[in-house]
Amino acid sequence: MLSTAVLVANSTPAQLLPARELMAFTLASHILLVPFGVALPFITLLMHHRGLRRGDPVALTLARRWSAVMAVQFAIGVVTGTVLSFEFGLLWPGMMGRWGDVFGLGFGIEAWAFFLEAVLIAIYLYGWRRLKPWTHFWLAVPLPLTALMGAFGIIAANSWMNTPQGFGLDAQGKPVHVDVRQAIFTPMFGPQYWHFVAAMLLTAGYVVAGVYAVGWLRGRRDRYHRLGFTVPFTVAAVLTPVQFMLGDSAARAVFHKQPIKFAATEIVWKTDTHVPEYMFGRLHPDGTISGGLKIPQLDSILAGFSPDTKVTGLSSVAANDRPTATQATIAHWAFDIMVTVGSVLILLALWYAWSWWRHRDNPRSRWFYRCAALAGAACLITVECGWITAEVGRQPWIVYQHMRVSEAVTSTRAGSLWAMLGIVVVVYVAVFAAFLAVVLKMRTRWRIADEGTAAARAEPPPETDTPYGPRSEPEPAATGAAPDHTSGGAS
Repeated sequence: MLSTAVLVANSTPAQLLPARELMAFTLASHILLVPFGVALPFITLLMHHRGLRRGDPVALTLARRWSAVMAVQFAIGVVTGTVLSFEFGLLWPGMMGRWGDVFGLGFGIEAWAFFLEAVLIAIYLYGWRRLKPWTHFWLAVPLPLTALMGAFGIIAANSWMNTPQGFGLDAQGKPVHVDVRQAIFTPMFGPQYWHFVAAMLLTAGYVVAGVYAVGWLRGRRDRYHRLGFTVPFTVAAVLTPVQFMLGDSAARAVFHKQPIKFAATEIVWKTDTHVPEYMFGRLHPDGTISGGLKIPQLDSILAGFSPDTKVTGLSSVAANDRPTATQATIAHWAFDIMVTVGSVLILLALWYAWSWWRHRDNPRSRWFYRCAALAGAACLITVECGWITAEVGRQPWIVYQHMRVSEAVTSTRAGSLWAMLGIVVVVYVAVFAAFLAVVLKMRTRWRIADEGTAAARAEPPPETDTPYGPRSEPEPAATGAAPDHTSGGAS
């Protein structure tokens, strides 16, 4: 085993590590924005519809402000998403050169969705000032659909990398006879896509609700904060148990379609039945496991609903065809963190549901709002963990069982890649700092507008008298309800 490990290490290109680090950093950064790009349009339109249907000026104010945040977030996403698009070609030319014709359509779909989303966001922002209320709303309805289309494209590409199909191979091992439909709708596409969409919706819901939970903890108990919390939190709470079942279904699909990846995420070394489940723990190169909580037979039960279910172990394949012990441990910890956070969020959702069932009201406990404030950050961590589980667990394959990561990597010198990583880190820190500064500036302006302070009167009004109409022009007749000036500061 040691000689095999030495052989693999010696055959690893020097540029592989910096290429991986660069891709990992940009993906980990970009994926923090994805929940808002995919799900915030839906949550915003949900609030917008409530405002129009009930004639609720507070709901319309919230929807308008969320749409501004959505636009800023989208602009940042353009930057990070464009960098990723270039990196696929620059860092992994072996994969794109050989397999691009097979699975590249997914990236094309995602690019078109990105373009359409940009156009619709521009129309939506413009509509607050010029369009009739219901016309404005209906023109924005396709916006969440374009976000889902973008997710469709990128998950189609990733699921193909996990379960490649829809092609034949010629004598030189090059793909021929491409079937685009099969290449898109792979065995892992359905489980991955719905698990991803639900994750984005509940993450965005918990993050947005968490902002208003912090406001509640700071004493802002007005209707503005109550509504800003209740709508997104309800979306997230309803989806939390659904997501738990979708995650279980996705894990079982991995068990059937990627048995070695499943073995890595569950740190199963030897193929056997009655396999125990380890919560956390560390896998060593000799197959032993240290630490963690061992639950007898549970892994077999979870995989096949029976302790007699046979689970494939990592040792069933050659060392260079499976994740290393360290990679398996990383994937295992990421998976367990994701499951643990999901389980805790179910308890939080049940607390919320119990309060509504008994009192028709939100819980009053400060501990509930403390937990709600932390839920958003916890969800962002699970999004990162989900990506780590999916990508690290697939090692050493970039195209599962067809191309290794080392075969796809660029020939660019390692030193140049490390320098590129340093530049990207600096740029991303500046971009995310600018994003945070803009959002905080908008929050400050909204507070000034709501509180009606002397500073607000000394400057041109930062908000309109209604969610519809230009800032400094008289409001045209019958374009919307006037805002509620009794609401507290925006969070």
